[in-house]
Amino acid sequence: MREEQGIGRHFQNATKYHRDRMQGHRLRPRQAPPFSRHENPLSVLKLPEPETAGGMGLWEVVARRRSVRDFSPRPLSLPQLSQLLWATQGITATVGPHLLRACASAGALYPDETYVFANRVQGCAPGLWHYQVQDHSLAQLSAGDLGDQLAAACLHQEFCAEAAAVFAWAAVVERAAWKYHDRCYRYLYLDAGHLGGQLQLAACALGLGSVNIGAFFDDEVNQLLGLDGEEETALYLTAVGHPQ
Repeated sequence: MREEQGIGRHFQNATKYHRDRMQGHRLRPRQAPPFSRHENPLSVLKLPEPETAGGMGLWEVVARRRSVRDFSPRPLSLPQLSQLLWATQGITATVGPHLLRACASAGALYPDETYVFANRVQGCAPGLWHYQVQDHSLAQLSAGDLGDQLAAACLHQEFCAEAAAVFAWAAVVERAAWKYHDRCYRYLYLDAGHLGGQLQLAACALGLGSVNIGAFFDDEVNQLLGLDGEEETALYLTAVGHPQ
């Protein structure tokens, strides 16, 4: 007797594309804005301009990349944080009205927003920050050391508190659902995977260590990010710091 399908297999089957069922696939009437902005942040921090040339060669970076879970107390510099943000979500080209970014995204919709839990970053107060892509800046959403709370929310993985910073990506679902409907959920996670992989390479190129995090209590991480978990929800995190 065949075992009953779990939710994961049902999701995979329910979001398949079929050649004979594509004609009904239509855009929704209204597209969600491509960027999120916070109207009343605690503060706004303009980031240093990123480097766009030089640095460690790609093949060397690929060969050296490893997941790192033991971090030293040494803080990140603000230029390092700037470089990491640019290397994942920074604007790299303009094509008509479209601002293209460093990392690939399905349909160039970029539904995944970047948040940073700054534990120890020179020139950046501890707390939760949101990356404002359009002007390469950070908006502070909450103040204070959130490292222990984040570690507890990530299944008590203590390196979340020991890392200098933890990046968190959360999907604005309607930004992709406008075009892809239920299929968008596949793309939200694929986009987050691209971001996590690219951040790890960028961290390695700067001599930093990192580790991607997929295991967390969703509601607790969403609460720390101030998200409802439905219209916008946490998908993936990456801890970054100087290796021990």
